Amino acid sequence: MLSWDFLLQPAGFDIGETGLFVFDATQPVWRALLVGVGNTVRVSLPALLLATLLGLLLALGRGASSRSWRWLSGGIVDGVRLVPLLLQLLICYLLLIEWLPDASEALPLAPGVWLSKGGLAFPWPVPGDGGLTWSWPVQEAFNVQGGGAVTPEFLAVTLALGVYTGAFLAEVFRSGIEAVPASLLEAADTLGATRWQVIRLVLLPQALRTIVPATTNQYLNLVKNSSLAVAVGYPDLVSVGNTTLNQTGRAVECVTVMMALYLGLSLLTSAAMNAFNARRAMRGDA
Repeated sequence: MLSWDFLLQPAGFDIGETGLFVFDATQPVWRALLVGVGNTVRVSLPALLLATLLGLLLALGRGASSRSWRWLSGGIVDGVRLVPLLLQLLICYLLLIEWLPDASEALPLAPGVWLSKGGLAFPWPVPGDGGLTWSWPVQEAFNVQGGGAVTPEFLAVTLALGVYTGAFLAEVFRSGIEAVPASLLEAADTLGATRWQVIRLVLLPQALRTIVPATTNQYLNLVKNSSLAVAVGYPDLVSVGNTTLNQTGRAVECVTVMMALYLGLSLLTSAAMNAFNARRAMRGDA
């Protein structure tokens, strides 16, 4: 018989990366699962942003007048889509932990931004006497101190999910762009609009009319594909759920809880995209 009392028992394990939550082994199992959900959301949101930007750039590249840009964009899209996501995730992780310098010799990417095998460090606001103030990372003898930081596991999952989903979004965006009537673009050119104005004010608003449903499907796939993060040791919902299963022995209950939480995340993603689409329709953009 199913029993859910284990959710109130002490977890009995620590979580290496808790994000915005505070957690220790004495706290209940349900809070450990909440940390897992938070880590899933925490890695999915930047991956969604990366996928959207990359997909848009690749879609515009595939429709560029330059043959070189078309071939390059097409090669990236086809190459990424034909390789399993799990392999891409493992490649990203191995490159990060093998090729990057040690934390004692971090690579400066920009003022206050350092990249190493220990992860990515960047400026981050912290509470101060007069309100929020910026904490800047500083390279010290053994590692980078100060600021905010994300682990190489987080970076690998974000990059892999963003690039993989971006390749699929590129085709979605390209189909929407190609569906825009050429007469609208010609009219904008006649009025003296620049290339950027045509893209921002005519091309993208019109393309959104057809790409929102397919884009929603890709966003849902990204959230679900984040479960592969367990392969590189990132403590997402599946990782925490598997540890809970091993600690409690409640296999059916743990899997059921994970399924319910992923269903909730998917419903929230779908609701957000539907609200965005409805808002555009109310403004008369769709």
